Parts: sequence; C-alpha cells; structure tokens
Amino acid sequence: MTVPRFAGVVPPIVTPLTAERTVDAASLERLVEHLLSAGVDGVFALGSSGETVFLSDDQRDRALEVIVKTVGGAVPVLAGCIEPSTQRVIDRTAAAVRLGVEAVVTTAPFYAIVGPHEIERHFRAIAAAVPVPVFAYDIPVCVHTKLSVELLTRLAADGVLAGVKDSSGDDVAFRQLCLAVQDADFSLLTGHEVVVDAMMLAGASGSVPGLANVDPAGYVRLHQACVAGDWETARREQDRLTRLFRIVDAADPATSAGATRGVGAFKTALTMLGIIESNAVSLPLRPLDEQEAVRVRTQLDHAGLL
Repeated sequence: MTVPRFAGVVPPIVTPLTAERTVDAASLERLVEHLLSAGVDGVFALGSSGETVFLSDDQRDRALEVIVKTVGGAVPVLAGCIEPSTQRVIDRTAAAVRLGVEAVVTTAPFYAIVGPHEIERHFRAIAAAVPVPVFAYDIPVCVHTKLSVELLTRLAADGVLAGVKDSSGDDVAFRQLCLAVQDADFSLLTGHEVVVDAMMLAGASGSVPGLANVDPAGYVRLHQACVAGDWETARREQDRLTRLFRIVDAADPATSAGATRGVGAFKTALTMLGIIESNAVSLPLRPLDEQEAVRVRTQLDHAGLL
C-alpha cells in the first residue's frame, strides 16, 4: 500500500478565544506546541473543531497566521476552507495559501440544492484554481450531501483530490473507498475518533480526531501501534480514548447540541490542563458551566491526564 504524503495523526485544532471572542494567540501557540510535543504528523486548522463557520475572515486569518508561524514547518498545516459556493471557497483558499498552508480542505456546496454533477464541477474548479493539494471533507450531517465512493475514486484517479477527511459516519463506504484507492497516492483520514483502530485496519492513512486536542499523545500511541500491527495495544489505547471521549457527554443535552458539546468539552478540558486560558466559544455556542466542567474533570482523571 502506498503511504501518502499526508498521513498519521492530524488533530483538528480548536481556536482558543478570549472573553471578548478574539483569537487568543498565546493560548493557540501553547496548544500548537502541545500537539507538536506529542509527535503529531500534521495540524488541521479551521475545521469543525476550529469553529470555522462561526469565525470572521479576520479571525480565520489570525488563527492561521499563529498556527503556521508556531508550527514553523515541523509538520504540514491543512486549512479548512468551508464555504457554501465554489467561488467563495476559491477566495478563501487564496487567503489560506497566502498565509502558508500546505493543503486545503473543503466540503461539497451547501445551502443551495446541488446534485452529483454540480458537486464534481465544484471540486474540479477548486483544484484547478488552487496551487496546493485539495482534500474533500465528507461531512453529510452538516452539508446534507454524502460524497459517493465513485466520485471520490474518480477525483483521486484524475489527481483532483489529494485525500478525504471522512466524518460521514458511513464506515461501509469508507472501507469501500479504502479498497478502491489502495494503490493510489491518496490520503484517507478518518474523523471517527472512537474507532480509529478499526479504520486503520481497514486501510486508513491516519486520523483527524477532535479529541486529539486533549490527548494527542494517546492518538500518536494508537497510530504507532496500528502501523506496527500491534492490534492488541491499539485496542487498549482506543478503549481508553473511547472512555475519555465521554467528556462530550458532560454538557446538558437540554441546552446543548453537537457543536457546543464537542468544542465546549474540548476547550474546557484544555483549560483544566493549563494549555488554553479560557473555554470561551463563538456565538451562538455556549461555554460549559462549572457543573458540566466537573464531569469533564472526572473523565480527565479517569484517563490519567490530571
């Protein structure tokens, strides 16, 4: 199997904010250093965990500027360019490339109703306009379109896409894609953080787990065990991380949906670990309160992180 250029553990880094909701550069620098010291293989900026759709262009640019500068070329930086239409994505990728990223990640168009032909033209137009590799972000829960195995295989074969960041939850389709592109230089990155071991066994190149903000070393150990074929060690590490993932259950479900639960829990955990200053999040999300934070602390303790 070909080992693609973009592989391994690539955390989708959160964007620390101040109480006034400006980018907290000092906290972001510490977070990048936290990830690098754990041995991650890349950083994915401005993804779902990075609150990209809630940030202004100025906030996005500032976050990318800090991340690229702090990484200093140690690992590749991928940037989410999540916009509803083709030209808006192209405009956003121009800013990301100017700031020094090595690849961009984008979804199918959203809001407007489009079909498979429009989606294919979307990705081909972006790739033709962008001087760096392009990743497809398969996240139908947000954009209401599932990227088909046939489309991704065709775009991989034509060199349009360098890889896929799979957050579809469709493990059958992901495994079929692994089989379809197994001889290609194509990155298969799973965002399904509680079954990374299974996805690696199926043929994934690596993972993009939001929980790796909190425990990057755990995901690095997991990845290394998978690459070595030590599946028993991988299973034990994955089981520990799966239990730690219960921090996303800390938020009150009556007042919190997915983004608040995930990003809110990750940021709350990072404040407890002394890595970022505040668990502030973008509107309309809300930060976890003190009672919810106690539940996060319990899971951090059980995972051996405190």
